[in-house]
Amino acid sequence: MDRTQSEMAKEAATGLGQSLEKTAKSGEQTDFIRTRILEDQKSGRFHGLVHTRFPPEPNGYLHLGHAKSICLNFGVAREFSGKCNLRFDDTNPVKEDMEYVNAIREDVRWLGGDWEDREFYASNYFEALYNYAEALIKKGAAYVDDLSADEIRAMRGTLTEPGKESPYRTRSVEENLDLFRRMRNGEFPDGARVLRAKIDMASPNIVMRDPTLYRIRHTTHQRTGDTWCIYPLYDFAHCLSDSLEGITHSLCTLEFVNNRELYDWVLETLDVYHPQQIEFARLNLTYTVLSKRKLIQLVKEGYVQGWDDPRMPTLCGLRRRGVPPEALHEFCKRIGLARADSTVEYALLEFCVREYLNAHAPRLMAVLDPIRVVIENYPEDQTEIFDLPLYPEDESFGTRKVPFCRELWIERDDFRADPPKKFHRLYPGNEVRLRYAYLLTCREVVYDERGELLELRCTIDSQSRGGQSPDGRKVKGTIHWVSARHAKACEVRLYDQLFSVPDPENVPEGKTFLDNIAPNSLTKVKGFLEPALAERKVGECVQFERVGYFCKDKDSTPLLPVFNRTATLRDSWAKLEKKH
Repeated sequence: MDRTQSEMAKEAATGLGQSLEKTAKSGEQTDFIRTRILEDQKSGRFHGLVHTRFPPEPNGYLHLGHAKSICLNFGVAREFSGKCNLRFDDTNPVKEDMEYVNAIREDVRWLGGDWEDREFYASNYFEALYNYAEALIKKGAAYVDDLSADEIRAMRGTLTEPGKESPYRTRSVEENLDLFRRMRNGEFPDGARVLRAKIDMASPNIVMRDPTLYRIRHTTHQRTGDTWCIYPLYDFAHCLSDSLEGITHSLCTLEFVNNRELYDWVLETLDVYHPQQIEFARLNLTYTVLSKRKLIQLVKEGYVQGWDDPRMPTLCGLRRRGVPPEALHEFCKRIGLARADSTVEYALLEFCVREYLNAHAPRLMAVLDPIRVVIENYPEDQTEIFDLPLYPEDESFGTRKVPFCRELWIERDDFRADPPKKFHRLYPGNEVRLRYAYLLTCREVVYDERGELLELRCTIDSQSRGGQSPDGRKVKGTIHWVSARHAKACEVRLYDQLFSVPDPENVPEGKTFLDNIAPNSLTKVKGFLEPALAERKVGECVQFERVGYFCKDKDSTPLLPVFNRTATLRDSWAKLEKKH
């Protein structure tokens, strides 16, 4: 049960597939995408096959919004015994990098996505796409335009006014072919010419007003080198890549709904195999930005410490924070699929993380704000070893060795010199239970010359080993502890939400989303661990008893383990549900 994240990823792949197959048979899934696929299977469209794709651009790291798409595309493929391709949309060499390709592969695998041998790139199809572009020219459905990008934009019109036709729109097929071939041969500089579809400059859908299909970019491509100096735009490459790969259902987020008309137009005009594009609402999350441009800004301007900073909504950041992939699957399942945009409470994500870790994370003890306790009636040279369960609810999952000696560390918050009403933890004269160990009574509070709390002098009931009262007396408070002599010093990073307001992008004039960054989204503290905690592997998640869920960070060293807070024990989602 105590597993690394790589093992969790393998389970996610298997478990998600099994759960989806189960819900498909039981009829539980009733969202509009699955309903459409069932209708297509019933009618015999696509011969009953289901073949999806996840098509990220390798120009940044994947984030929570992509998680929804990954779970959907790979999940639907598994549910209907189909296939899902991983296809990199590498049509813009200016912003792409192999660093992103490798990171995307890792993220998709972590979420349980298995594309088998079907890793494709839009650049695989550059020659075919070029030939399709020539075919459009020959049909009189595309032309080379000499207008600049600004001129094209100015002539496109508005929602209420039609656009104006380019003066180059009437070029002959022969002239367009010649110019397009010379564009490919590198005769013209960047921005000198583009290839545009010839559709309708008066179309009510602005996307259909002679959209650009190809542009000149004298830039080395990460895969094709300097072979090409013209590159297709997404709307042209995407639909044809879907067609070439035999995709049946092209699942896109809602911002592509207007582009579906162009998707269909290209495939119908060329008379090639035609997948079905279906749009669903993208993920919007409170206290979070998911704009790739804004995430890049956070990284480049140093507001966070890289793409995998645990405060980032990137998948690598969530993984480093200790979020299990199963929790993201459950989160995506709970938010469901819709046709209209909405915003999801961040507390729901935390709930899914907490719910999974509560059932799977082993329990160990750590003290993050320590006070020294000296047990006056315990021998100085004595050490006891307690054999304690990793999962208190089910001891069959194993135990760990926990030393106990005369001096302990306890949490500062577990002591009050002058306790408020109903405070059942430690205070002068009160007895509490040391978790799994003994009953402890505070006898004296020792201060230093500045009046700062130095240590607590206490005694134990030696007959209460295991924390059980020998005479049946009631002890209300239970606190955790770490043996001071055996404790391992550590650094604990207490991560909170990066933004202080629910909608960081909603800002008054003159402000930016950066003005909403929370000032205390990261607090570093020095604490003490029980010895078994220091031996955990990087990436492993545990519960610090009574404190929260934590994950061992890659910055750990043999001398100083580092743990990131994954989630608190507090369930704010339950409170939100009660409100609504």
